[in-house]
Amino acid sequence: MPLGPDTVGRKLLWSIALPGLVVALLGVGHFWRDARVAVQDATQVESLALAEFVASTFALPSAPGARAHEAVAEVLRSDTRLFRSVEDVRVLTPDGRIRWSRQPDEVGTVHAEAKRLTAPGPETARSTAGVTEVVRPLGGPECGSCHTEGEVPGASVLQMRMTEPALHQQLTEMFRGALGAMVLFIALLAVLTALGLHFNLTRPLRKLSAAMRRAEAGDFLVRADSRGTDELARLGAAFNQMLARLTAMKAEEIDTHRDLEVVKEKLALKDELEERLRELSLLFDVARSVNATLELDELLEAVTRMVVERLQIPDFSIMVLNVEGLLEVRHAWPEGRGTEGLTFSVGEGACGRAAETLKAVYLPDLEDRTSVFARRGLVEGAMDRGALLAVPMVHMGTLLGVMNCQRPEVASFSAGEIELLTAVADLAATAVKNARLHAETVKLTMTDPLTGVPNRRHLFQRMELEVARAHRFGTPLALLMIDVDHFKRLNDVAGHRVGDETLRRVCDVLRVRVRKVDTLARYGGEEFVLLLPQASKADAVEVAEKLRRAVAETLMLSQPGLPGNHVTVSIGVAHYPTDASTQEGLVDCADAALYCSKRTGRNRTTPYEPGMEMHPGRERGPHTPATEAPAVATTSAPGGVAKA
Repeated sequence: MPLGPDTVGRKLLWSIALPGLVVALLGVGHFWRDARVAVQDATQVESLALAEFVASTFALPSAPGARAHEAVAEVLRSDTRLFRSVEDVRVLTPDGRIRWSRQPDEVGTVHAEAKRLTAPGPETARSTAGVTEVVRPLGGPECGSCHTEGEVPGASVLQMRMTEPALHQQLTEMFRGALGAMVLFIALLAVLTALGLHFNLTRPLRKLSAAMRRAEAGDFLVRADSRGTDELARLGAAFNQMLARLTAMKAEEIDTHRDLEVVKEKLALKDELEERLRELSLLFDVARSVNATLELDELLEAVTRMVVERLQIPDFSIMVLNVEGLLEVRHAWPEGRGTEGLTFSVGEGACGRAAETLKAVYLPDLEDRTSVFARRGLVEGAMDRGALLAVPMVHMGTLLGVMNCQRPEVASFSAGEIELLTAVADLAATAVKNARLHAETVKLTMTDPLTGVPNRRHLFQRMELEVARAHRFGTPLALLMIDVDHFKRLNDVAGHRVGDETLRRVCDVLRVRVRKVDTLARYGGEEFVLLLPQASKADAVEVAEKLRRAVAETLMLSQPGLPGNHVTVSIGVAHYPTDASTQEGLVDCADAALYCSKRTGRNRTTPYEPGMEMHPGRERGPHTPATEAPAVATTSAPGGVAKA
C-alpha cells in the first residue's frame, strides 16, 4: 500500500477526497432531483393538457351507426406522437363501473380503485413509478352531445395514465452514467493523489521520521534528505543543522566529561596526597616530639595531643609496660576520668591481646559481645559502643606499651588509619625506649653504682640549690660528713668484696633513717654526705648520733681484724649559716669536724667549732685554692676510697 494507515498522506487524502466525494454526490443528487421534479411537473402539465384534449374529443359527433365515442377511440388508437405515451384511458360512472375504455373487454367492470377515483374533487395529476395519472371529472359541454342535461353533471370521471416521456428516462440514465463516471473519476483521482502524496509527502516524511528516531536513539551522525526546495527539504536541512549542533555539543560534552574525569582523578589524587601529607605531618610532628624531649610524660602527652587533634579520636590512651610486667595507663584523653594508673595484664582485653601477639587488634563493633576482647573497658562509664583499635608499641621485637583508640561509630577506622597509627606506635615505642635509656643514663650519671645513692655530682647540684634556698628564705641547713672507720684495714684484711658490701650495708642503714627531703650521697671512697634542710645544728648533731649508733649496732663483721668486729662511722657536723655562709665553706667545716672525730678516737660525732680547719695535720683549710679537691686516697677496688 502506498499510504499507511496512520500516515499524513492518507489523512490528507481522506481530508480532501472524502469531502469532495460527498459534495459531488450531493450536487449530482440535487441536480438529478431537480431535473426529475421538473420532468414530472412538465409531464403532469402535459398530461393535464392531453386530458383536456381527450375530454374535448368526447364532443366529437359519432358516425351514423357507430358506437358512442368511437371517434375518441380512433384518436387514442392512432400512432400519433401525442398519444404514444398514453397507456390507459377510462371513463368511470359514479359507482366506479368502467363505462368506456381503450380496452373494450373491461367495459362494464368495476375498477379496482373506484373509491379513490370517484371521490368528489377537482382535477388532479400525480406521478408514481414513472407513470403520471390524471383524474378529471366529466359532465361539461363535452358530454352535452350525448347526454341530457339532467345526467351530465357528475355523470362520469376520466382516468388517463401516461408513461414518463423518453426525455426523462434519458435524463435519468445520463445522471446515472454521470454518477458512475464521477465515482470512477474520484477513485482514479484518489489513487493518483495517494501516489502523489506518497512520493512527495509520505515517503520524505517517513525518511525524516526514521532519521529522527535514529537521532533519538543516540545516533547523532545520521542526516535527513534535504534535497529540493520545498518545506520538507527545508525541514530536513533544519533538522540536519540541529543534529550538527547536537553533534558538536555531544563532542563538547565528551570532551567536558573527559576533562571532568581528569579533574576528578586529579582531585582524588590531590585528596590522597593531602591525606598522605597529613599522615606525614603527623609522623613528622611525632618524630619531632621524640627529638624535642626525653622526658617520658612530656613525650606521651605530646603524642596523645597530636593523635587526638589530627585524627579526631575522642577516646585515646597510651599504656606503658611497667617493671611488674603490667600494662599501665600513663596518659589518656579525655583527662580527669580516673583512667591514669589502671593496669591490664598481658592477654587481658583487646589491649592485652595486642600486647601478647605484638599485632594490632581491631574491634569494628564493641556491641558484638561474641568478641572476648571487648568485655572490659578502661573505666566505668566509658563508651561501650563503636570501634576500638589497640596498637602495640614495639621496638626491635620488645613490647613497650599499647595505644588504644576508640570512636563511637561502628567500623570507623580505615585501613589507612590503622597503618598510620601503627607507624605512630612504632615512633612512640622508639621514643619510649629512648626516654627510658635517657632516664637510666641520667640515673647512672647522678647515682653511685655501688650503693645506689646520689653521687658527688648530684650532691653538689643539690647542695647548691639548698644553699640558695636557705639564703633566699633565711632557713637553716645542716651538712653531715660520714666516714667509715678503719675501712682501709677492712679492705686489706677481708678484701675489696667485703669492703664494697660493707659500704652498701652502711648506706642502707643510713638511707632508711633519713627524711624524704634529706639528701644522702656518696662523697667519695668510704665517705658519705647528708644534707638536712631546715635543721638546726643541735638537731643535726642528734641525727648524726642516731645514725652513728644505728651503724654500730647493726653492722657486724665475721672476719677478725677490726676493733670489736663491727663497723663504726665517724661524723662531722657543719651548719649554715652558723658555721659558714658558702657552699665551699660549709663542706670544709664539715670535713674539719670529721677530721677531728677521726683524730680523737673515731666512732664519734663532732660538731664544727671555729679553728678546727687550722689543725697542722690537716692539709685542707681556708687558704687552700677553691679548685683544689679534698685530699682523698683511693684504693684499687670499686668501693675503695680511704683516708690517707
